[in-house]
Amino acid sequence: MTLTQLEYVVSVATYKSFVAAAEKSFVTQPTLSMQIQKLEDELGVKLFDRNKHPISPTDIGLRLVEQAKIILSEAGKIEEIIQQSKEDIWGTFKLGIIPTIAPYILPKFLAAYADKFPKVKLIVTEMQTEDIVAALRKDELDAGLLSTPLEMQQIKEYPLFFEPLVGYFATGDAALNKRTVEPGDIDLNNLWLLNEGNCLRNQVLNLCADNINQLQDERPYRYESGSVDMLRKMVDTNGGVTVLPELATFEFKEDYLDNIRYFKDPQPEREISLVTNTHFVKLSILQTLMDEVLNLIPEKMKVQKSDRKVLRIQTAKL
Repeated sequence: MTLTQLEYVVSVATYKSFVAAAEKSFVTQPTLSMQIQKLEDELGVKLFDRNKHPISPTDIGLRLVEQAKIILSEAGKIEEIIQQSKEDIWGTFKLGIIPTIAPYILPKFLAAYADKFPKVKLIVTEMQTEDIVAALRKDELDAGLLSTPLEMQQIKEYPLFFEPLVGYFATGDAALNKRTVEPGDIDLNNLWLLNEGNCLRNQVLNLCADNINQLQDERPYRYESGSVDMLRKMVDTNGGVTVLPELATFEFKEDYLDNIRYFKDPQPEREISLVTNTHFVKLSILQTLMDEVLNLIPEKMKVQKSDRKVLRIQTAKL
């Protein structure tokens, strides 16, 4: 049994075709088929049902494919460990990032990072938190940039900074008469939220948990957005209030700034971290990512405080 044979098996299971698997593996189809046949002969089992179209693994084949993925992933870490021992930073790094962070960090981050570390091929995908965690556990991502704490098994968190949340109120709202606001100033019946699956939505609901009994939701329509900027536009056009991460406000036009109010101390914040699985080995690249992200963050967000009000991610639904 060889790693190459296992790679071919995984490829056939992925593409459900010997021809497609051979093309993706840059070998001829007879070569790939011969190697899989040799492995089947060695093991004394059939790994694929060749009478089905598309081709599919047998029951024992499915189990072998899952184990082969683990073996190949672990074998690939040998090269990564060697790379970590050298001063030169290079390699491929797959990063997942949640939508409520990506627009405010990526545009400046990507160009700066590429200039400093041209030998790192950084592949960034915008994903929801649960998808990032699932991909980390399957070794489909190297790291995720998201809101924590997650406190999940097999996941390691590297906290980077603490981002305040702010209220954004429609012009004329009584809350704008105050210098700072409290969660009680958020009218849940006129609150614009992100849609399900966004951790920021849950954090906002946790912030307003004491007001849940006031909820009547008598509006003739209900709209939940996947975009932080869309929440602001809904407030500007339709009234009401929303809660935004502070980084989202840094590029606001001056007209919009008058509608922002910070919360009283201790300000509600979300913790932003890089997360990996627990057997992650690309530590030198991870450190460069941490450093470059922090270069873009205001110093006040990096300060460690004992009285921080970090909002939980898990919450009950409305």
